[in-house]
Amino acid sequence: MTRLAFIGGGNMARSLIGGLLKTGVAAASISVAEPLAEARHALGREFGVACYAESRLAVAEAEVILLAVKPQIMPSIHADLRDILQRNRPLLISIAAGVRLDQLERWFGASLPIVRCMPNTPALIGAGATGLCANSRVSPPQKAQAQHILDTCGITRWIDDEALMDTVTALSGSGPAYFFALVEALEAAAVAQGLPRDTARALAAQTCLGAGRMLVEGGEDPALLRQRVTSPNGTTQAALESFTADGLTRIVSRAVAAATHRGVELAASLDKLS
Repeated sequence: MTRLAFIGGGNMARSLIGGLLKTGVAAASISVAEPLAEARHALGREFGVACYAESRLAVAEAEVILLAVKPQIMPSIHADLRDILQRNRPLLISIAAGVRLDQLERWFGASLPIVRCMPNTPALIGAGATGLCANSRVSPPQKAQAQHILDTCGITRWIDDEALMDTVTALSGSGPAYFFALVEALEAAAVAQGLPRDTARALAAQTCLGAGRMLVEGGEDPALLRQRVTSPNGTTQAALESFTADGLTRIVSRAVAAATHRGVELAASLDKLS
């Protein structure tokens, strides 16, 4: 039975712990380091896992360690963990947004097998999308192990070129906010046309959900699905022509590029903290 330790007991850690328990992983094999007493007690009550205030106690026997803390916290925890990680040489999995593999190697030890992940917030409901990349010391069984852990909260895809992880962040990491913004805009537009706000919100949200399910469950090209909804000279064509006139493709391209660039900047800023 593989022993897993989480450093940080926030929402993403809770989602992964819940997902692992549903797949049959024993609560006795999971430990969590969480400095906030209230959160620590809540984790213990809800999941039956061992919880500690100190990171060193949580990772003492762990074969897999998941770093589930905010990126800016990462440099400050390596002093507590580096010695024990070098001694035990566990698989290290980071779900901290934007933290590069070379930064993790510098803080925790270059000899460790390390996987970097970029999950997104729908992982909280088991519908996440996660990009993963690994350093050269991660073995095929360890890659499979990391993928299994993240698969409990949605889908996973391996990224061969770590530089593209910033694009993953801009696409799926930040992506839920883009859809929320679209639903906000649809709701506001419908209200301006006279629909009650609660009706507009319900219809817009369900439309987003239904379209997403058609994409995922049907596996068809989004262009084909769009064409099926679009009758010649109909209402959908009128709306899509308006999108085209306003440069929707250009708007989205610039937004993803801006998010990608910001991801690079944020990762670079962590170098100043180390």
